[in-house]
Amino acid sequence: MTHPSDIAPESTAARVALWRALHLEADAEPHVFVDNVGLRLLDPPDDWRERGDMHPEFTRPFRASIVARARYIEDLVIAQMRNGVRQYVILGAGLDSFAQRHPELAGSLTIFEVDQPGPQRWKHDRLVALGYGVQDWLHFVPVDFEAGQSWRHALLASGFDAQQPAVIVSTGVSMYLTREANAAALREVASLAPGSTFAMTFLLPLEMADADVRPGLEMAAKGAQASGTPFISFFTPQEMMDFAREQGFSKARHVSAAALTQQYFANRTDGLHPPANAEELLIATT
Repeated sequence: MTHPSDIAPESTAARVALWRALHLEADAEPHVFVDNVGLRLLDPPDDWRERGDMHPEFTRPFRASIVARARYIEDLVIAQMRNGVRQYVILGAGLDSFAQRHPELAGSLTIFEVDQPGPQRWKHDRLVALGYGVQDWLHFVPVDFEAGQSWRHALLASGFDAQQPAVIVSTGVSMYLTREANAAALREVASLAPGSTFAMTFLLPLEMADADVRPGLEMAAKGAQASGTPFISFFTPQEMMDFAREQGFSKARHVSAAALTQQYFANRTDGLHPPANAEELLIATT
């Protein structure tokens, strides 16, 4: 029997894609991030907006966090390209749509999407079916993380040049990994070519979160526990920076929700902004 996860995106990946699309429908302009590719790939039933995890008001701060981190990472990748970086690695790519939304970068960037084999096959087939296609600058790198496969070995086998710098991104993953697994992932990236940049989200201890989002985070934690993928790892920003340096990065900095609010949500009349002390960003360089 085929397990559902072998043929469809993970529920967390689907939720992120739908929240990106909901931002365009539920939030006022100017939109922080414009992406409805994932919605097109998923083609959910017409009542998808009525799902509990899509309620426009309840999900508002989390939706803001998702589009804020997506926008920041996209800007980071394009800035690094201007500095001569030509490789972009997305760990746990899910329904990321950078390649589909930036066809103008073909020839100047190679993208490596690392993900579980089943959901990746599903995405490949949907991209072809919808006419997006899979360009030669986009490499799908299937890795069975649960079987202990090395994403680095798989990357090299897919044409990644270990002698050249890259931008490597991991969002919405660290909280599901043990401290040891997070350390191993950081060490792997820290060993890449000098000039590489790693962007990773991490979850702060739930008791540190803003009071208005703590119930939602606690609900998400209970849901993750019930589905067999509990939240395991939490870091304060200082712990995260120290941890990254201990694993071999030469520099590490914290990008807070407050900084993202200032950068992307200033002067909004609707008060939309990512919640403080929830999921924030580590930017580390080799």
